[in-house]
Amino acid sequence: QVQLVESGGGLVQAGGSLRVSCAASGRTLTSYDMGWFRQAPGKERDFVAEINWSGSRSYYADSVKGRFTISRDNAKNTVYLQMNSLKPEDTALYYCAAGWARSIPRFTAKEYAYWGQGTQVTVSS
Repeated sequence: QVQLVESGGGLVQAGGSLRVSCAASGRTLTSYDMGWFRQAPGKERDFVAEINWSGSRSYYADSVKGRFTISRDNAKNTVYLQMNSLKPEDTALYYCAAGWARSIPRFTAKEYAYWGQGTQVTVSS
């Protein structure tokens, strides 16, 4: 089993940048594909990005494509989400998630087995 802890959230002005991190413990991250999701108050948890176990493939929601970049450092057991050109609508609790490595990407929360506790990102206008 893997434990996930997000960090790096905060308050940023629209147009600014922020990088959130997800540190894993308990098991090496090379066994997992990793995803980022976000959830705004009163809304469902939405897919943001996924990166496969080796870092060779990544996928993005249309709403963040071209602005966000997911990456991973397996040596550090850490996954990152670099967020640029932030908008007020990006405000949400951001979660990282892990799913056993496979060839098919995941775009829904139910496909992931392990979750962190979330880190808040707030973008002011």
